[in-house]
Order: sequence, then structure tokens, then C-alpha cells
Amino acid sequence: ESLPNVERVLVMAIPLIVAITFHEAAHGFVAWRLGDPTAYQQGRVTFNPLKHIDLFGTILLPLMLFLARAGVLFGWAKPVPINPSLLKSPRRDMMLVAAAGPGINFLLALLSGALLAIVADGHEEPDFIQKLLSASIYLNALIGVFNLIPIPPLDGGRIAVGLLPARLAIPMARLEHYGMWIVIGILLILPLVTYQIGAEINLFADIIVPIVAAVMDAVSA
Repeated sequence: ESLPNVERVLVMAIPLIVAITFHEAAHGFVAWRLGDPTAYQQGRVTFNPLKHIDLFGTILLPLMLFLARAGVLFGWAKPVPINPSLLKSPRRDMMLVAAAGPGINFLLALLSGALLAIVADGHEEPDFIQKLLSASIYLNALIGVFNLIPIPPLDGGRIAVGLLPARLAIPMARLEHYGMWIVIGILLILPLVTYQIGAEINLFADIIVPIVAAVMDAVSA
């Protein structure tokens, strides 16, 4: 009974670590190419996952949610240090740096879908590699979509700050320091509280999951 559980954890953990590593490295790489060497100098433009993993946010919290079958997979990595003042065009370039993370996740999902189509050909029962690739499609789609939520410090929030006029961008940018708590409140706490009063509001299930499913269908087509 323990072996299937170990396999279940590995099937999720390996693509999760790859997805997060590429996501953070992409932020650092694009920032470096656009004039800000901060992440590069701190060793964050690398495929070494140890440079990006946050013990609680990357490993413990997702593992607890996964094993508890919570219906929500949530976590984070160490944020890549960016100094906007070093970028050639700070407003535009911050949007490009932010978009690089989800962009690489959607690319990984597409690549995983293509590889899955090749290795699954003629196989009735999915083997370990097929399970890994299927999990990679799901996790990269999920991380890409989740990070596009328009609340700083998520990538979607930083893109929104770059797109909005100053009168809206400035107050949104101020959410940066406690935006993650807002996201946790909306996605984890709000469903629990509303469930207790008999009117469950679950934005993860109602909005994020259908978008993730649409992305998965697109890359697996």
C-alpha cells in the first residue's frame, strides 16, 4: 500500500519541482536580458531547484493539500529578486519579466502534451512516464493560470500594474506586500467559511479549475 502512495507523491513532486524551477529561472533570465542582473548575480538564473525552493511554500504546503485531497493545490517558491530601476524600460519590462513565468509553464505543458502523445501511442495502461507527463500538463497549466490572477505579487498583478493607468496602477501596486494573504483568503479561507454557512463560494473550483481544464485540452489536442 505504501508503494502506490510513494509513486503518487513522486508523480506530482517531480513535475512540480521542474515547473517551479523553470518558472522562477525564466523570471530571472528575462530580467537579466533586459538589464537587471540582480537575480543572475544571486544565482537564480539556474535550473538548480534548490535555488528556488521554499521549504514550506514549495514542499510542505502542497504536499499536505495533496495528501489531504483538499481539492486545492496551492504553493509558492522563493521570489526572484528584481530591481525595476535597472531595467531599460521599467514599466514595460516588468510586464515582460512577470509574463515569462506563466509563459514558460504553458510552454512546458505544451511540450509535455506532445511527449505524452508520442509515448502513449499504443499503450493501454499508463506507465510511470505517462503519469509524470500527465501530471506535468496539469501542474504547469495550474501554475500558469494561477499566477495570472491579477493580484500583486502574482505575475498577473504585476502585468495589470503595467497595463493600468497610473491612478489605478498605484493602489494596485500597494497590494504587493499583503496580496498573497488576499489570495489565500479568497482561495482557501473563503470556501471554508461560506461552506459553514451553507453558501459555498469556491473561486478555485468555479473559475481557476475550468480555465486550467481548457488549457489542458488545448495542449493535449
